[in-house]
Amino acid sequence: MALVPFLSFNQTTAKLKTVVIDAGHGGKDPGCHGGYSNEKDVCLSMALKLGKLIQESFPEVSVKYTRETDVFIELIERANIANRVNADLFICIHANAGSTTAYGTESYVLGLHRTESQKKVMERENSIISLEDDKGAKYKEFDLTPDAMIAIQLQQNVNLNNAIKFASALQQEFKTIGRSDRGVKQAGFLVLYKTAMPSVLIETGFLTNPTEEAFIGKTDGQDKMSKAMFNAFKSYKLSYEGKTQAAPKNDTPKPVPSLKTDSSQILLASDVFFSVQVISSVDRLELSSAKFKGEKVYEYSQDNLYKYYTGIFVKDLEAAKKHKLLMQEKGFSSAFVIAFSQGERVSIEKAIKLAEK
Repeated sequence: MALVPFLSFNQTTAKLKTVVIDAGHGGKDPGCHGGYSNEKDVCLSMALKLGKLIQESFPEVSVKYTRETDVFIELIERANIANRVNADLFICIHANAGSTTAYGTESYVLGLHRTESQKKVMERENSIISLEDDKGAKYKEFDLTPDAMIAIQLQQNVNLNNAIKFASALQQEFKTIGRSDRGVKQAGFLVLYKTAMPSVLIETGFLTNPTEEAFIGKTDGQDKMSKAMFNAFKSYKLSYEGKTQAAPKNDTPKPVPSLKTDSSQILLASDVFFSVQVISSVDRLELSSAKFKGEKVYEYSQDNLYKYYTGIFVKDLEAAKKHKLLMQEKGFSSAFVIAFSQGERVSIEKAIKLAEK
């Protein structure tokens, strides 16, 4: 099932009282840069604009900032600020870096990175600890291994689910102003590691792409991005507080794996991924059935059949092929590689082309 924003929170009395807005980088840490703009300045401008919009429309909401000027704030202190005020939502605003042709917005929640590009974003944003007085010594206790990330996600399940809802809302709003949607993703960002509330890190665009810099590096583009973030906040707040908001018609759930199947995976409709189909059945099977030989499997339906597949390989066909051989050795003699994009089954050829974008 695709991740769709504005699902019920099952909270009838919840109120979103406090939001902390974190402008990335600052002071001696400029972040990435384009031809004429620094990430720290772009982030601060959007953060202040977003905060003003929230304050004007929702005076009952307390808006706090990790910084309101060009100062350096340690990553752990950013999380501490949010925790001290018992924030209900933590919004971390950044700009991205890559090739001169890389483009698009993406929103991150805490978890396991699944692609090399996600890992690079995480490493770049985490690298500022080298500028802190103790050179990052305080973060040695932060365990970002896969097992630790899964454990954290299990402990913070409600916060993670709510973060996904807000991140999904953000990406929907960015699309309405013409930004390319790179999806909702996971990575081990230190700034999100210690927050005790739903937390999302937004990569608003690539300053290294002249076209994107011309948008997010200037006032008009920053106004549009901030308004899109505000609209996402508004929708999230209404849903969080149990007020009615209809989902867009094009948000029909599609047959991709649900979060219920594996808390260590967040599979989004925007992902292109390969997998290995092992069984087709006229009758629906329990995912714990002995027929799956202990494999973690996912289900989708097609042509009046229930189909089951294992392994999620985001944009990695070779890994899927290796997994197919393992499944055949395990006794699934008819196992074969399949592919999904935008939450729908697609041909391998199409998936390869989409993965190259």
